[in-house]
Amino acid sequence: MDDTIKDKETPQLGKYELIEEFAKFFPTENGSTVVGIGDDAAVVAPFEENVVSTTKVFLENVHFDLTYVPLIHLGYKVVTIAISDLLGMNAIPTHLMVNVCVSDRFDLKNVSELLDGVRACCDGAHVDVVGLDLSTSRKDLVITVTAMGECEPARLLTRQGAKENELICVSGDFAAAYAGLLLLEREKKVFLAQPDMQPDFEGKDYLLRRQLKPEPRLDIVEALRREDILPTAMTLVSDGIAAAAMQICRASNMGCDLFEEKLPMTELTFTTLKDLDIVHTVAALNGGDDYELMFTIRQSDFEKVKNVANVSIIGYIKEKAAGCHLVTGDNCLIELQAQGFRNLKS
Repeated sequence: MDDTIKDKETPQLGKYELIEEFAKFFPTENGSTVVGIGDDAAVVAPFEENVVSTTKVFLENVHFDLTYVPLIHLGYKVVTIAISDLLGMNAIPTHLMVNVCVSDRFDLKNVSELLDGVRACCDGAHVDVVGLDLSTSRKDLVITVTAMGECEPARLLTRQGAKENELICVSGDFAAAYAGLLLLEREKKVFLAQPDMQPDFEGKDYLLRRQLKPEPRLDIVEALRREDILPTAMTLVSDGIAAAAMQICRASNMGCDLFEEKLPMTELTFTTLKDLDIVHTVAALNGGDDYELMFTIRQSDFEKVKNVANVSIIGYIKEKAAGCHLVTGDNCLIELQAQGFRNLKS
């Protein structure tokens, strides 16, 4: 954000003047944007495509902890979370509206840092910020994000539609964000007990990045379109692999088998979880905060999906009566349970 704004004191600018100043840093690029920041409401014209939307609320000390979450990363992450809901339905994010409630604990520089993160994520995903409002809170920081996207009716996906013998695919790797959170919480406890101690994060940059600044998987949605793959069902993996698989199975009235040895995880994540006495498979199934995509494909698309980078096949759909299970390395069946995970902060 421009230093000329950061350096000003809040009383120098009224609310509407401040929004007008911030609006200059959110230029629009989508042709469907008609009216953006600065009027009573946003106007978008998505032509003949479906409009897909979601709203998220983020509360300080419930969803995030400013002890270890930089404001610029927080701004980036709340956008990732919101637009990932759209990606989980095979839609392309296009527009965003942001409401920020701040108390007198925060100055203009703090708000600018938060919005810098919002802008960075939106720029990378080619999303127009068409609504921005600033309000006062009594104590904590509160952020509300509404994301909108577009999708051709024939490409819109839900959790319904998976059929027997179809393949279950996921993007990316898992449990790294959970491992990063565990490290941050551990070092917070050390800091509170001994404020002079420096945090010990050597070699853990990837885990911290996955927790503090996750990336929206627009690349996966775009790659599936390039390869002419239309999944049969899709969902966002935000609360662990088990929850996502069970959501698809419940909505599709089916069962599934997931293979333990196929769950994607980096060596760094594995060793870190081992050092923390956490079972890596449990963390992948239930850790959460990954914001990856899960989707089912027909077996006829098996060769095509090999051309999509960062996608793994982890199981297949079965009849409902078979239930939902994890197949362990020694070929034992363990019933899946969705323990869930609260977004952003355990």
